[in-house]
Amino acid sequence: MTARLLLVRHGETEWHAENRYAGVSDVALTGKGLAQAAALASWAAASGVDAIACSPLSRARLTAGPAAAALGLEPEVVEELREVDFGWGEGRTIEEMGREDPGAVRRFREDAETGAFPGSEPPSAAAVRATGALRSLARRHEGRRVLVVAHNTLLRIALCDLLGLPVGRYRRIFPRLDNGALTEIEISGDDTALRALNVPAHTVPAPTPSSHDAGN
Repeated sequence: MTARLLLVRHGETEWHAENRYAGVSDVALTGKGLAQAAALASWAAASGVDAIACSPLSRARLTAGPAAAALGLEPEVVEELREVDFGWGEGRTIEEMGREDPGAVRRFREDAETGAFPGSEPPSAAAVRATGALRSLARRHEGRRVLVVAHNTLLRIALCDLLGLPVGRYRRIFPRLDNGALTEIEISGDDTALRALNVPAHTVPAPTPSSHDAGN
């Protein structure tokens, strides 16, 4: 049996509007971020989603909330879906870090695993918890579609790990996931297929009954 996971980066936050690394810091959504959550809810109302899971950070819960309300579902808060802790980089822009320590930024850009910011969570560690959480959701929701609201870096690392790609290169393989956009994967046992990447929710058609059943 196959489960389809619809991975969504939360709405824009005050720090993301300034291109700051939010990580595990709890940062409020902007007005645009709230509008992105509302757009996701409009899509979800006709989406055929069977369950919703989200990160415990407020920006993810506030993005998942309207979609859950539209579907009459209670979102499952999954601790392992929290964003990566960026340590030294929390709350800072790459330009600010580069002025202080250009070598650290260069190493991070070359390979985020071997060049992880001081005090940060390495991508390999984030991959273990993120992939474990997604596989657990897939096992518990076989034959169903699950909306998963989480974070830009965590989801890119998980995609690399699930698809057998080097997690330290996640920034080059998947340059970014847009706020409120959908990435769809299928998980069947140990196999993962990427069906769609970084697609604005309002452009994703609702599944027909036959196409929904075909993924079961």
